Amino acid sequence: MKQPILGKISPIIPAGSDMEKAIAFYEQQLGFTTIYQEGEPVTMAIVKRDSVEIFLQNNDDKYLAEWTTFRIQVDGIEQLYQELQTNGGQMIHPNGFLEIKPWGTKEFAILDMAGVCITFYESVANDILKYAL
Repeated sequence: MKQPILGKISPIIPAGSDMEKAIAFYEQQLGFTTIYQEGEPVTMAIVKRDSVEIFLQNNDDKYLAEWTTFRIQVDGIEQLYQELQTNGGQMIHPNGFLEIKPWGTKEFAILDMAGVCITFYESVANDILKYAL
């Protein structure tokens, strides 16, 4: 019997009540492209960058947004960190600056317009093991 293999994940996240601002943030600050919009005014949109797709849902529940978080694996974490700082570094989470974590990743976190926390990470476990030996 063939073993199941999990693929990419496409989170549906609260984007606040101003979808136009949310879409602009993901496009202009994070480099995503809008591939789908629904409703007039927009109530849902899908943004994509490389193989990452995020569904933005009109939802102004601040509590829900502030308790929503997810992680995106990256190749080239330092370059992405530099890119996002250039595009508006104020989005970097106050406790989310680029650093190596004890669990073997180099990562940083941002807050989107609604307060959703997105962590970008790159595995550095092999680098850590090299230095530990």
